[in-house]
Amino acid sequence: MMKAPVGGAPHRYRIPAISIFALATALALPMQAQAAGTRAGSTISNTASASYDAGGGTQTIDSNKVDLRVDELLDVTVDSSDPADVPTTPGSTQQRLTFAVTNNGNGEEAFALSTVANGGGDDYDPAVTQIYVDNGDGIFDAGTDTLYTPGANDPVLAPDQSVAVFVLSTTPGGVADGDRGIVSLVATAKTGTGTPGTSFAGQGEGGGDAVVGSTGADGQDSGAYAVSAATVSLVKSAVVLDPFGGSEPVPGATITYTIVATVAGSGSVNGLAIVDNIPADTAYVAGSITLGGSSLTDTVDGDVGDYNGTRINVALGTVAGGQTRTVTFKTTID
Repeated sequence: MMKAPVGGAPHRYRIPAISIFALATALALPMQAQAAGTRAGSTISNTASASYDAGGGTQTIDSNKVDLRVDELLDVTVDSSDPADVPTTPGSTQQRLTFAVTNNGNGEEAFALSTVANGGGDDYDPAVTQIYVDNGDGIFDAGTDTLYTPGANDPVLAPDQSVAVFVLSTTPGGVADGDRGIVSLVATAKTGTGTPGTSFAGQGEGGGDAVVGSTGADGQDSGAYAVSAATVSLVKSAVVLDPFGGSEPVPGATITYTIVATVAGSGSVNGLAIVDNIPADTAYVAGSITLGGSSLTDTVDGDVGDYNGTRINVALGTVAGGQTRTVTFKTTID
């Protein structure tokens, strides 16, 4: 388990009261253990009594009162809120992982946040760019959520309080389809961390000691990005039909060009278009463009094909991985 340096911060960021909407959102977050019992700083008082008969009737006496101040227990958990790997594409920015940070201790505590993106066990290292602390509505919005600055606005959580934390990353451009990149979020108690039972004298809420709980006062969990990419391959072929019923490329012969675009991968490509210039020494056969065996018009109109006098164009749009598109057109040899 990773340990963060022990230390305080001049400013603490207090999490706002949760709204009804945020409460509904919180119900979808991972279930957390309850905080460790009685609130830190509380006083447990007890006085004993005794009764006796010394010959003059029953008498009752009280002992001195014993007061015991409850120490603060330092415990925190971090849980990924993403139900599955978050899809991404090569070179994408602002890719978001969501975590829930919960104070499982019994006192109000500030927590420092950090990330680990090179822990291994994956195919690439995402580049973490920003951490945001949710404003209480459970929805990421860079305009209303708080951009986290370590030591300046560390979230302060009451016992049992959770807050959503958003980790934003950039996916490198050289990743391949199916690659996974793991990022861990670490939350550490600002009062201190260590092995369970470690005590920080006088640093607990209410003036008592602060004692490290079972989590070591530093929680960690991981989320993952999964690359969903696509590549395009293009294969072109030609079939010749000459005026004599043969296949010789002589003047007057018709050439039928076939272009097959194949999209591979688990992602999709956008704005795919096939453009082919009419070869020199040939003439385009009007109305010969087809897509998947269906005829397209030569003019720019309601269908996806056109011929502008020098080239044919077929706009295929968005095509998902595992699909092909076949375009044909004809020319005659001059």
